[in-house]
Amino acid sequence: MDKQSAPPLLLEEFIPYRLNKAAEAVSQRFAGLYRDQYGLTRPEWRSLATLGQFGVLTATAIGAHSSMHKTKVSRAVFALEKRHWLRRMRDETDRRIENLELTPAGRKAYVELAKVAHAFEAELLASLGPRGETELKAGLAALEGYYRKAKC
Repeated sequence: MDKQSAPPLLLEEFIPYRLNKAAEAVSQRFAGLYRDQYGLTRPEWRSLATLGQFGVLTATAIGAHSSMHKTKVSRAVFALEKRHWLRRMRDETDRRIENLELTPAGRKAYVELAKVAHAFEAELLASLGPRGETELKAGLAALEGYYRKAKC
């Protein structure tokens, strides 16, 4: 098939484009909540949530888990440290490594924000109905599984 007879690519129907638009719309709506209530940026929220979930981590581990570039993680860590929501600790076995951990104030903020996140997710899933929720979760799991295998 030559270029002139190829059908045009309709972005509005192209699955990667639709997934990206939907993800960005949901992410922006949720970002409005943590930005308005706590003044957090997306990297700050992701770093806080990752530390809240896993406890002590390095900045590299936060970046890997949350798919953020190291400079974004570094800025987020600095901002959270200025709020006294996290502390840095030198690794005992390798002094070049800094372990990061939430402070009691950071843990309190994380717990409060986790409640906001759970409520946001519940509202989102309720808007889909039980069948829509099941189908969305199955579709996401299938895509994640496919791309996890493809990376091997």
